[in-house]
Amino acid sequence: MIFLYNAGLLLYWAGAHVAALFNPKARRLVRGHRGALRKLSQGLAGRGQRKVVWFHCASLGEFEQGRPVIEALRRQHPEAFVLLTFFSPSGYEVRKGYAAADCVCYMPLDLWWLARRFVKLAAPQVAVFIKYEFWYNYLRQLHRQGAKTYVVSAIFREQQAFFDQLYGKFFVGMLGFYEHIFVQNSDSLDLLDSVGICNASCSGDTRFDRVLEVAATANALPELSSFAAPDALTLVAGSTWPPDETLLADLINKTPGMKLIVAPHEVSESRTLGLLAKFGKPALRYSQWQKNMEVNLTDYSIFVVDAVGFLSSLYRFGSMAYVGGGFGAGIHNILEAAVFGIPVIFGSCYQKFREATDLVRLGGAFSVSSSPELLKVAHTLSTNSLRREQSGSTCRSYVLQHRGATEIIMKQLAGNLEF
Repeated sequence: MIFLYNAGLLLYWAGAHVAALFNPKARRLVRGHRGALRKLSQGLAGRGQRKVVWFHCASLGEFEQGRPVIEALRRQHPEAFVLLTFFSPSGYEVRKGYAAADCVCYMPLDLWWLARRFVKLAAPQVAVFIKYEFWYNYLRQLHRQGAKTYVVSAIFREQQAFFDQLYGKFFVGMLGFYEHIFVQNSDSLDLLDSVGICNASCSGDTRFDRVLEVAATANALPELSSFAAPDALTLVAGSTWPPDETLLADLINKTPGMKLIVAPHEVSESRTLGLLAKFGKPALRYSQWQKNMEVNLTDYSIFVVDAVGFLSSLYRFGSMAYVGGGFGAGIHNILEAAVFGIPVIFGSCYQKFREATDLVRLGGAFSVSSSPELLKVAHTLSTNSLRREQSGSTCRSYVLQHRGATEIIMKQLAGNLEF
């Protein structure tokens, strides 16, 4: 099975090289991974005798999930050397200058010789993987070198390889390398127990702690308060994809008086121009406004944020929110909107996200599968202020009730942090 695992990774890497000839993101991935060991070596040059704590996140979403733990560790142990790695360019490119880390680089692919070199060079005392990061060769090398390894905010489902009757045993073996597994919910804990994994506990989801931190300090683009005037109903749409934007354009074009702030998941020029073409009302781009900030924002009905890094603060301007991704692999982070106490709307692919199913059941969130459904939900929330306030309050209360995962995790980690 180990042979098949490594062979599969080699095939993936060959495919990434082929894709890099045509796809800019794949090209950044290949180049970044090629230089990972050199970047790591350079980053470690000034660490002296400081002990390394390694955090690994697949991409930007997982980084936000792990961020509360990283920053809690930095506060409690400023003497630690924090190494932060990413697998995806979408995470690395945005957070390569992250101030709470001493070194930020890519984690090379989980091939045994690369894993051995990386772990030997980094020599972490503690390694913390975020959510879905299960890499056999890295975990084995960390175990061999005596590092204490954890995974935080993990979530397990019956469809995952760990629970397959044919080859699940190999993947379950990976979990034995962890010192401890912190899972999000009791369902995950029960699944692990069913395959004999006992080094686990239910700590909850650190995203709740993160969105509360963001809400308490949100200050991006304060000028938009004049765009989202108190007397105007404003919909803030985040991490949207073309299917989401088709529905949103239909809604805003047919709803007099409603304003829209939209932050697409991808902000390339072609994607932004395609989005703008769908609107039948005056729209202003963030990049356009940056060049002339004397523009009167009240003259526009739509503000398109064609830049990254603002979304989690923008939801505070909304009367309601729309979170994208629900017509593809699954919705993006709805907690970023829910924490501001506003109703949340999303597409029909949300069932694998516990917070989404909970909030739909509780009446704080709404799923739509078509333009008429979005029009209906938005009309109800727009015209019934009591319903809108109740739904928003439900969202805010839900976030508050689920905070505290970071504190639980840090208490467990404390015994293995010896600096």
